[in-house]
Amino acid sequence: MSYVPIYTNSAYTLMNSTVKVNEYIDLAQKMGYQRLGLIDEDTLSGALTFYQSCLKANIQPIIGLKFSYYSQRMKRNLPLIAIALNYQGFQSLMEISTKRKCEEVVHLAEIEHVQQLAWVVNFEHPLANPEMENTYRLDLINEIKAYLPKVYYGIQVYEKVTQDFLETFDLLPLALSKVNILHSEEAFALKVLQKVQRGEVLTSEEIQSAQHSQAYSLLSEESYQRYYQESLPSALEHLSHLCEQVQLEIPLHQSLLPQFPLAVGKKADEVLKALCEQQLQAFHLETNPTYQERLAYELSVIHNMGFDDYFLIVYDVMKYAHDQKIVTGAGRGSAAGSLVAYLLRITDVDPIKYQLLFERFLNPDRQTMPDIDLDIPDNRRQEVLRYVHQKYGHYQVVQIATFGTMAAKMVLRDVSRVFGLSQSESSNWSKAVPNTLKITLAQAYQQSKDLRQLIERSKKNQLIYHVASILEGLPRHVSTHAAGVIISDIDLRRFIPLQLGSDELLLSQYTMNDVQATGLLKFDFLGLKNLSIIDDALKAMRHFPNAIRSQAEIPIDESETMKIFQKADTTGVFQFESSGIRQVLKRVVPQNLEDLAAVNALFRPGPMQHIDEFVARRFKKQKVTYIDPRMKEILSNTYGIIVYQEQVMQIASEIAGFTLAQADILRRAISKKDKQEMDKYRQIFVQGAVSNGVQQASANQIYDYIESFGDYGFNRSHAFAYSKVAYQMAYLKVHYPAAFFTALMKSAQNDVTKLKEYAHQLKKYQVQLLGPDINQSQLETSMVQLHTIRIGLANIKGTRKDFLRQMVKERYENGAFKDFDDFLMRVYHQNSHWLKEEFLVPLIAVGCFDQLGENRKLLMQQLSSKIQNFVISAGSLDLLETMTLSVDEQVAEYALEEKLALENQYLGMYLSGHPLDRYQSYFQQEKVLEVAHLVANQRANILLYLTNIKEITTKKQEKMAFITGNDGTQEIEVTIFPTLFRQIRQNLQVNQCVLIKGKSQISNYSGQIQFLAEQMYFNEQIQNQLQQKTCYLRFENGFENESLMYQLQSVLEKHHGTVPVVIFDALNHKKQMIDEKFWIKESADLYAELRQLLGEENVVMK
Repeated sequence: MSYVPIYTNSAYTLMNSTVKVNEYIDLAQKMGYQRLGLIDEDTLSGALTFYQSCLKANIQPIIGLKFSYYSQRMKRNLPLIAIALNYQGFQSLMEISTKRKCEEVVHLAEIEHVQQLAWVVNFEHPLANPEMENTYRLDLINEIKAYLPKVYYGIQVYEKVTQDFLETFDLLPLALSKVNILHSEEAFALKVLQKVQRGEVLTSEEIQSAQHSQAYSLLSEESYQRYYQESLPSALEHLSHLCEQVQLEIPLHQSLLPQFPLAVGKKADEVLKALCEQQLQAFHLETNPTYQERLAYELSVIHNMGFDDYFLIVYDVMKYAHDQKIVTGAGRGSAAGSLVAYLLRITDVDPIKYQLLFERFLNPDRQTMPDIDLDIPDNRRQEVLRYVHQKYGHYQVVQIATFGTMAAKMVLRDVSRVFGLSQSESSNWSKAVPNTLKITLAQAYQQSKDLRQLIERSKKNQLIYHVASILEGLPRHVSTHAAGVIISDIDLRRFIPLQLGSDELLLSQYTMNDVQATGLLKFDFLGLKNLSIIDDALKAMRHFPNAIRSQAEIPIDESETMKIFQKADTTGVFQFESSGIRQVLKRVVPQNLEDLAAVNALFRPGPMQHIDEFVARRFKKQKVTYIDPRMKEILSNTYGIIVYQEQVMQIASEIAGFTLAQADILRRAISKKDKQEMDKYRQIFVQGAVSNGVQQASANQIYDYIESFGDYGFNRSHAFAYSKVAYQMAYLKVHYPAAFFTALMKSAQNDVTKLKEYAHQLKKYQVQLLGPDINQSQLETSMVQLHTIRIGLANIKGTRKDFLRQMVKERYENGAFKDFDDFLMRVYHQNSHWLKEEFLVPLIAVGCFDQLGENRKLLMQQLSSKIQNFVISAGSLDLLETMTLSVDEQVAEYALEEKLALENQYLGMYLSGHPLDRYQSYFQQEKVLEVAHLVANQRANILLYLTNIKEITTKKQEKMAFITGNDGTQEIEVTIFPTLFRQIRQNLQVNQCVLIKGKSQISNYSGQIQFLAEQMYFNEQIQNQLQQKTCYLRFENGFENESLMYQLQSVLEKHHGTVPVVIFDALNHKKQMIDEKFWIKESADLYAELRQLLGEENVVMK
């Protein structure tokens, strides 16, 4: 008789176990266990992962559930354990778990299939309490046995249970030792985890006595058997018998595709065909043979794969969105390659016009679930989900769960708090971890010197790190998947356990992979902020005549819109905002959607290495060659370079005779880098190519080529769909800038950096930005005229949104506020608790009352007294008149610098001007670079208005500083090393302008651009420096000519001086200021030598 660890809580019993399912199975396998159990509390979140992993490890899985049932005798919930003997029993567990996680009461009388479950009580049940009278305990067991005929008593290792106790209550002993840690050294970490959950702090005694414990850890089979054989052998016998009864087989990968509700007698395939043919006529394509053949082929594949209903469901959802005037995306992923999807308006890219492949989406040779992702504005996603929920039913539409885990920064913060550290001390731990996505503690330890020093500082710190390392990665809370929704025509409780979600929709307990493993179909409804921006911009334009009303009215490849991309003026444009992709745009100079899609696809980690080659070939600086002339038609748009996955498929089809379906399987093999599969397909490819008239050597060369490019090629359908959304945003930016920026600023309401950047762009587009006004502003930023935007009240920091919302409502209902006193009076009568300086100071500071003729400084001075008067008078006008303040009419308004500082404090931007406005001409002359346009490792001059200075002392006891400032486009941190800091320290102060020469780099911690100062200038020094001339040298064919660069270096060194030199690579649109050692002294001889070397038109002094 062998022992089986059945009662194991996994980490899905949130914050009460450190057991990760896969680690549990790996360890148990090494220990020789052939059967394993999982019993979590109320949840089955880990059950299917556990089941599948056990099968892979050749271990028999046993699944149970600890839950609470309602005891009529005790009038409260009591714990009970149920173990599934088969799938019917497992379905009962799902029903129980769903009830518990949906906050429903579980009554024993209502549980189905009780005979298919083994029932266990243990030390956690009051039945085991020896202080309770036997008659009362008998009542409890009889209450259970009225519905559950056979009940076990689970005995924990080292628990003393007498035969008399078991016989008195007619209980069968069961060896059932609880596990919620795998190793004894995790015992203290578990205690910390539980305290994190309860918000408690360890005592100093608990920290000092931190030790290992075998209690609740996974022991060897021999250890368990030794105990039970000595204490109660029958407990092992019953365990063995129970395990033999378990015949659990959970059906996986079932065909659970939902059916679309149709009228009686209607067939899904016929309805789908009719809809597509109707739309083909609407597009005037019904006589086009290319479209007719493609449609017939796609409908045939869809029908044969059983997906007619699926397409009708998606069509119905999108039809609802369009009927409700909800903006939708052009498509996502490979679905844009489907003509059926295009005709049903699921996507908005013509796959035939843009040569997109259906087989990349649905492959008739490989039966997989269809996957159409629907992009919806994030502010209207719930509206669409509510429609689906109402149409199919409460238990038929369920969102998919995901888990927030204890990632590196979070776990250090949590653990350090439990150790009694202050908030700032806990922040020091999390700040020591670099801001790298998905970084682990082990990686952070290697990368961060600050973290290593923190750990080495004390034994307590070493313990904090050790505990955090154990807890890292554990699930912390249930969350909702950003997009995934299950739709079914059958009650989902039959297939998966559910739990309460948000916004009326239930949530699966399983995560996405487990949901898909059951065979249920996942639909992705992704809320996109960029579609909300388009939606809001279109809404803003509805009030103006002749403005477009929908996306459909936006023309494609319009020249003015393309100029936005050519100039890389893509602030706020989806997919094209980063400084890196802007550089690519300048080099490629896109002319149409085809070019945009290529840039989008090229700017990825793999293809990026071929950008130089792409640009050189595009502008005929490098010859385009093809191994076989038949590849020209496939690769001509990308100048002989494989950019898209579909090109791999087309080459395999054209050269080697593959069907497109077979070619898709080849593409998948290449993308997975499966050498065995790739070698197999090489042989098939070469044979096919040779029989198609290609020389064997050339066939191998072509295969090498697609093998090297195909593993990172981008999805062409996705590139076109997303580039179309980007193009639509750019169109709105060019033609309706006020509407576009209104929507953009609403979307970035809480992102001060973005708001500054957008506000700066408004000047370029001749859009006026008005400040907040208590009588004119809406809650959110709004477009008030065709070229005018007014900032919303909700943008003001430091006050309350509910207060501001009520003030807007008050204004609508009772008219504009007459003056500040009228405003205070109405605030008082709405809610006297809002009459506080902390809520009102921000409104005054940003000028909300300026249009009422109020003086900001005077209002600030009088605010406290005015509030006091309103409180004393209880808002009585008569009393207030007797308490009128004597007003000093001579109080001068704030100076401009003071106004700007307050505006920046409460709005994150400057409204009354900008301290750097007097230097604008130097930005236009490019003598200084805007911070928003800085890229990594760029030498430049920047002008900043300083907002913060932080001095530190180095290990060598030298002073240095980090300063923060902005130039109206963006904020940036600047590092000043000790040598320079000693020179400029006496001039350095906040709220002043400073010119900084230096170099940009990426911060290891924030991942943002920072600047390293080499020289700094203040006051009149700034003007003197900027008035100095700069020499600009243009290189027509880039910097590749080493001989030319060497000659230039010699000329510059010979004429060394103080005039800065900027070199410009015209081929790649790169500009940089060169090192100071190559600056020059003006002279006629210098000009002559430079012009002879580079050409007269390529040397400019200004």
